[in-house]
Amino acid sequence: MTFRVRLLTDNDPPDAFPDPAAARAVLGYPDGLIAVGGDLSPARLLAAYKRGIFPWYNEDQPILWWSPNPRAIIYPQQFHMSRRLAQKLRSNKWTYSLNQAFEQVIDGCASERGKHGTWITPAMRQAYVDMHAIGYAHSVESWYEGQLAGGIYGIRLGKCFFGESMYSRLTDGSKVAISGLIHISMADGIELLDCQMPTEHLRSLGMQEIPRSDFLAMLPSITAGATALRDWHSDARNAAELVRLRPVFG
Repeated sequence: MTFRVRLLTDNDPPDAFPDPAAARAVLGYPDGLIAVGGDLSPARLLAAYKRGIFPWYNEDQPILWWSPNPRAIIYPQQFHMSRRLAQKLRSNKWTYSLNQAFEQVIDGCASERGKHGTWITPAMRQAYVDMHAIGYAHSVESWYEGQLAGGIYGIRLGKCFFGESMYSRLTDGSKVAISGLIHISMADGIELLDCQMPTEHLRSLGMQEIPRSDFLAMLPSITAGATALRDWHSDARNAAELVRLRPVFG
């Protein structure tokens, strides 16, 4: 099957993406590059996520749109919390919250630069701040003795949370945040956490890789009826309650 990466312009319809199921490795990139260019408008981002596509590019590149194969995901019921982290949370010095410091979290993620620089460009940052303002982008924060220790942010559509990035200001800050996200997900009916690309860090938390075809097949049902959640938030909660995740799944 022939597959061509789509060159998008700002004037193309928001859903003008090729079928990600047909993607192949092209142009020296691994399997998953779908389209190049376009914009980061809320309409295009929503159209992309509903199709299992997300933007990921470096500062010196145009917008690159991806749907990798295989796909890295975490089922909340299969999340793994280490014994060491559980012991740390029992100290009652940690709390977690939902949507209490979105911009601080995205700025923290942007500050963690890799060898190619940060992929959270000013345009990317503004796009997700805008998505947060309209109720689709969300953050979970971790706090140590009242100070921000880390966080994770992403897009929620229906029963799926598409994780974008996470960071730690203090050791284990991101692990506490993702543990909080798992707890919130289980309480609120989220069935899948999309991790996009595999890492050893995520693998230690219960991440697994599934074929892209399986991931795409799940999306219509788990994102059906997705609406903005402007009021989806919580005050800081005692992270010691997260320890109960470990005896059941760890």
